[in-house]
Formats: sequence, structure tokens, C-alpha cells
Amino acid sequence: MADAVLFEFLHTEMVAELWAPDPDPGSGGKKKSLSVLEGLGFRVGQALGERLCCTSSSRLPRETLAFREEVDALRFLCKDLWAAMFQKHMDGLRTNHQGTYVLQDNSFPLLIAMGSGPQYLEEAPKFLAFTCGLLCGALHTLGFQSLVTASVASLPACKFQVVIQKS
Repeated sequence: MADAVLFEFLHTEMVAELWAPDPDPGSGGKKKSLSVLEGLGFRVGQALGERLCCTSSSRLPRETLAFREEVDALRFLCKDLWAAMFQKHMDGLRTNHQGTYVLQDNSFPLLIAMGSGPQYLEEAPKFLAFTCGLLCGALHTLGFQSLVTASVASLPACKFQVVIQKS
């Protein structure tokens, strides 16, 4: 419980710091902040993916950090990685069987603290960028190149669309 609260506070502070007004109007502003958050998430996802795959209860030996099937890697994210990060499993995983997956979280912990009105929807992307990077980084460690985007239709639910890029 304390770990989850500490992470939520740290995440909120990262977003606030990176979203603070930039005195240099030509520096990229919000797009740069989203990229920085995504990059931080990517590096954390790589490390967390490796750590979770290499624990004693792991399904994978230390030398092999790749799943054979995409869907197995996505199940790993929805169960093991999500539990390590948010102390819960993802609520849903869907696929079109062509390399596109949608991961559904009906009460995403980093959005719960936000209000539930429609005026807060435009603020949601900055709270999802880190997690998009996290998923992408973990998949990279598992041997899959991906593009991860997030969407919110109503708070605190969100969807992460994962597109596995074929080599």
C-alpha cells in the first residue's frame, strides 16, 4: 500500500514538474513534456520487465527474455507487470489478431484522484504518457517493438492500444 502511494505521489510530481510553464516558447512545450514522460516510462518498463522475468518464480530463464507469442507477452503485461505497478490486474485484453491489442483498465490508479467530470478529460493524457512508455519499454525487453497510445472516454477508465511492429 505504501509503495503504491509513494509511486502515485512521485508520478504526480513528475507530471507537475514537466508540465510547468516553460519560459522558452520555442522549446517544444507540452509535446516535449509528453516525450520526456514517455522516455522515463520506457526506461522503467525495460528494467521492470527484466526484473519480473528474471525472478525465481518466473516463467523465463535469465538468458531468454522473449516470449514466443505476442499474446503471451501482453498477458504478462496485463497480469504480472500491472500487479507489480498497480497492485491489480488489467480489466481486459482484446486483439484483432493482426498485431493490435487493446488493454482496458476500468479504474486506472493514476486517474482515480482526478475529478470525474468531462472538464478533466483534456488533462488525462499527461497522466498516461509515463504508462505508455512503461508498456512499450517492457515489451521491448520481451523482444517486441511496439507503439503504445492511450485514450480516455470517461474517468477513471482508460484504454491502452498496443500495436506490435513487425520486423
